[in-house]
Amino acid sequence: MNKTGIIYGINGPVIYLKEDPGFRIAEMVYVGPEKLAGEVIGLKKGLTTIQVYEETTGLKPGDTVTGADDAIFVTLGPGIIHNIFDGIERPLAEIARASGKYITRGISVPSLDTEKKWKVHLTVRPGDSVQGGTIIAETQETVSIVHKSMIPPHIHEAVVESVVPDGEYTILDPLLVISLPDGSKENVTLAQKWPIRTPRPSAVRYPASIPLVTGQRILDTLFPIAKGGTAAIPGGFGTGKTMTQHQIAKWSDADIIIYIGCGERGNEMTEVLEDFSKLADPKTGNLMMDRTTLIANTSNMPVAAREASIYTGLTLAEYYRDMGYDVAIMADSTSRWAEALRELSGRLEEMPAEEGFPAYLASRLSTFYERAGMVQNLNGTEGSVTIIGAVSPQGGDFSEPVTQNTKRFVRCFWGLDKSLAYSRHFPAIHWLTSYSEYLDDLTPWFQKNVSPRFIPDRNQLMAILNQESTLMEIVKLIGSDVLPDDQKLTLEIARVIRLGFLQQNAFHSDDTCVPMEKQFQMMELILYLYEKSRALVSMGMPMSILKQDNIFERVISVKYDIPNDAPEMFDTYKKDIDRFYDKVLEKNG
Repeated sequence: MNKTGIIYGINGPVIYLKEDPGFRIAEMVYVGPEKLAGEVIGLKKGLTTIQVYEETTGLKPGDTVTGADDAIFVTLGPGIIHNIFDGIERPLAEIARASGKYITRGISVPSLDTEKKWKVHLTVRPGDSVQGGTIIAETQETVSIVHKSMIPPHIHEAVVESVVPDGEYTILDPLLVISLPDGSKENVTLAQKWPIRTPRPSAVRYPASIPLVTGQRILDTLFPIAKGGTAAIPGGFGTGKTMTQHQIAKWSDADIIIYIGCGERGNEMTEVLEDFSKLADPKTGNLMMDRTTLIANTSNMPVAAREASIYTGLTLAEYYRDMGYDVAIMADSTSRWAEALRELSGRLEEMPAEEGFPAYLASRLSTFYERAGMVQNLNGTEGSVTIIGAVSPQGGDFSEPVTQNTKRFVRCFWGLDKSLAYSRHFPAIHWLTSYSEYLDDLTPWFQKNVSPRFIPDRNQLMAILNQESTLMEIVKLIGSDVLPDDQKLTLEIARVIRLGFLQQNAFHSDDTCVPMEKQFQMMELILYLYEKSRALVSMGMPMSILKQDNIFERVISVKYDIPNDAPEMFDTYKKDIDRFYDKVLEKNG
């Protein structure tokens, strides 16, 4: 029998029930005559507190609240990829068909299509021993992704009693009957449910060892992120957080992208939806949406659902990780999520901490980022969930609480800089404020798969950029003319690094995504030019003579002039540098 309670008080998305209806903490409930979705967030003697995931206008004291006797969950099965959900996994296309362009309150549509028939290939036979995570069936979910249906994780041991033949089935049709140790039997379907606030289990958690290759030079070379790693992209308005995430989503070597639009402006989210639905996937040649799921919770949607949207996306990502896929989550933006926490905390009259955020902001951020990782799944496959969260500090102030607390839990910090963005230097990630703690973990991979010189070259590039920063302080005071020639050379090579290596053109067919081999060769070429130029300067050649030749500009334009699939052309440029060296010596020797 369903438990019911009576509304006593309403405060925005927060409602209160008097007496004790018998609800449990985190239980899902249906509120009022329209059966609005909600969740129990507080229990005191004689008072139950519920947050409602929909607009509460029109509710009144005396309305009934019914318990679902289950935690808030998502439905997992074929049909997630290529779909667009709201914050609590309701498909927006189905809602639009049922109620028009605006979401009708209390609308109830299945998360996944229960009538569509999927072509299913069964991978188990009667008599097989199975357990949580065992792959029982394969379905071609999209042209890019094979969906692997699994035994739910809560089943530790079972034996397959009967199996249906290969064929077409809905997500609710029983595929097999399993016998549990206590003698009971259970049907297994293509779909399963999982509570969003509970991480899905895994067998072994691995340390970081393989980079998520994004094709963006400043990320892959200077500040790499590991598969299963965490990164934050903080930046003020217009610095390129969303566009950086788009580039990573499109070009990284993740198998599946979960894009969570959390509290972003509706027009910006519309742009994402339209762009992703038209984009061709460079990895497969199919549509980008064939390996992407979008969760849209725009700024005009209820704040409680915004808070839940992050966990909805995480659970979907962990589900595909359990199949053996590398999943990348783009959370845009965690600041809007934190603002939803702040609003709910204020409604609950909790004691505020810094800038009004709740005292538990840090612990909520940590539980979010800690669900990333590369793991061995229960079925023996390996998969990863990488989390890249955008942070939108007000006024670009990185000392505000969300940015500072995020830095505690992420190992990659890609700080966007307003002055770089306004000078059209993209990606506008500043090399002096950014860092990656994965560098040591990933060094063996770079040495084995790219070159033993990759990390030393990267460190030398960073050293030159740091020297430039120091020298620019002097230049601002007394100008560059008084600097010795070796320091003028440092400034010139730093300019080559900034314009020719760090700056990247997303609209250029070769420069939008650069393979690791070309990134390394570009570094080598810049450092080769530096080495030859330094030798000339040490012989007394003034920088004014070195700059008479256009060799520095030619090296800057290498990113456009050498195709990604023609690394042998770098030898020609090295010969040009040698000729430049010989010519300067000959003229001025």
